[in-house]
Amino acid sequence: MRKRHLALMIGCTFVALSSTTLHAEQLSLNAIGIVSTHQHHTALERDFYATLGERTGLDVQVNFNPLDVVGVNMQDTMRMVSSGSFDVVETTIGSAARDDPFLEGLDLIGVSPDIDTLQTTIEAYRDVFSDRVAERFNARVMGLWPFGPQVFFCSGDVASLADLRGKRVRSFTPSMSALLEYLGATPITLQFAEVYPALQRGVAECGVTSPTSGNTGNWPEVTDSLLTLGVSWSVQAHMMNLDTWNAMSPEAQEAIAEAYVDLESQYWNMARTLTQDAVNCSTGSDNCDSYQRFDMALVEPSSEDEELLNAAVSEVILPTWSETCNANYSACASLWNRTIGEARGLAIE
Repeated sequence: MRKRHLALMIGCTFVALSSTTLHAEQLSLNAIGIVSTHQHHTALERDFYATLGERTGLDVQVNFNPLDVVGVNMQDTMRMVSSGSFDVVETTIGSAARDDPFLEGLDLIGVSPDIDTLQTTIEAYRDVFSDRVAERFNARVMGLWPFGPQVFFCSGDVASLADLRGKRVRSFTPSMSALLEYLGATPITLQFAEVYPALQRGVAECGVTSPTSGNTGNWPEVTDSLLTLGVSWSVQAHMMNLDTWNAMSPEAQEAIAEAYVDLESQYWNMARTLTQDAVNCSTGSDNCDSYQRFDMALVEPSSEDEELLNAAVSEVILPTWSETCNANYSACASLWNRTIGEARGLAIE
């Protein structure tokens, strides 16, 4: 009886100590996120980090700031999460791909014409993308989601893709620049905050971004035509430094991962529901609820625009990207063919 009592006491003590250890786990994260001009997206991200402890039941404190508040360039985010300068970053895949072209394979120009197709594309590539990020950047992918279709905000009258010939157009990914060159336009690489003054001064005559981003960035103040042909999706990622992740208990990892899954889902919902409202508001429609009202001319894509974009995919986008990517990572094209290529019925020769 005495031995049973002693064993019971030891067992209870072990459980109590384990519970105390888990409860005592304290997490402190430094996070940088979406540029503050993206008001709805920033508000969601800020609320997510402010309530992360409540959502997960963990003792977690997050020091969160938008990129522009801390003066960080989007193109530097992967290096910062890799080094541990920040525990968590939010980044645009097209910008991150300047450090590794393989990443851009997730959101190549013209490959995903609608949001349902994009979701299929991302799921096909998610595992190989995550493996590459872990290997190359010492980071864990916590979520992948789109801002929305990347469309054209232009000065003057622009009625089709063909009208971009000879114009200077803001670009932010290599495959986007390849498309613009194919169309006879001149790509100008600019960060989002640089585009408004560039359009205002005539340094750029058009800019590519999502309807939501363009509206909150006040691009309709300095442009006239909104060509709503979506050429890509500005896929975003939340990434966590692997050393930070690996230092967490398995219970904390599970809770944090589940929270980011929910955040990703909310951002997908925003891409599905807010895009049309931003288009309506930018073009002066009466059906305008969540954004500023402007009076741009609405230009809907024609079948000729879609055919021209598809031709660019096969003739320029896939060959150019694969050549660049294979030079950096020999398995690049074969992995893309096995994942997105199979899902979309496309192949890089």
